[in-house]
Amino acid sequence: MKIVVIGGTGLIGSKLVVRIGEHGHEAVPAAPSTGVNTLTGQGVKEVLQDANVVVDVSNSPSFEDDDVMEFFRTSTTNLLDAAGAAGVGHYVALSVVGTERLPESGYLRAKVAQEELIKGSGLPYSIVRATQFFEFAGRIADSATVSGTVRLSGAAVQPMAADDVAAAVGKTAVGAPLNGTVEIAGPEVFGLDQWIGTVLAARHDPREVITDPRARYFGAVPDRELLPSAGASLAQTRLPEWLTSQ
Repeated sequence: MKIVVIGGTGLIGSKLVVRIGEHGHEAVPAAPSTGVNTLTGQGVKEVLQDANVVVDVSNSPSFEDDDVMEFFRTSTTNLLDAAGAAGVGHYVALSVVGTERLPESGYLRAKVAQEELIKGSGLPYSIVRATQFFEFAGRIADSATVSGTVRLSGAAVQPMAADDVAAAVGKTAVGAPLNGTVEIAGPEVFGLDQWIGTVLAARHDPREVITDPRARYFGAVPDRELLPSAGASLAQTRLPEWLTSQ
């Protein structure tokens, strides 16, 4: 089975390519560095020739509201058109838990637009919604740092390891199309401030985390909207185990 991984050189994509290859399938990493640009369309038609599955785990280089919407609308449209023309039998996309529950977030609005394009394409598809990744803790802290302190709300989150995300997406990719959406999440619930504070402490980062109920996360002020539904699949890796492995 030939599986093309869009964003195949990134955090999730590179792990996914390895996992797919280990299970005996042909995994093709596709990214601008490999000559495939989903925004311009360069190389997209060519890389999808004879592909059985396309998996989109790419992300916008800019999280500004207009930029991220343009990225997901344009890249997804280009991919869907090329996948349909190539006769790809399964379109898999990685999305985010809680997308439709926080419309004030420009990033999540863009992910909703991406999902709607996929659902309306007529292609067999699977959408995998994941919670936040442990690996993004440092980036979240940096974006919330003001005058040397990290200001975050106590919003409930259920983060997970990137390895577990890749495993779940890979399992979906080699299976039959769901023509629906599944959710995956970590095994533990934290306050956003608690999670980031724990990671910073483990890394001996001197920044103090201040709990600010008004602090925004990707433009939104969440409460419990980022938690998965009761039917979500839970990963095994807990935060202390992940921190030890780093």
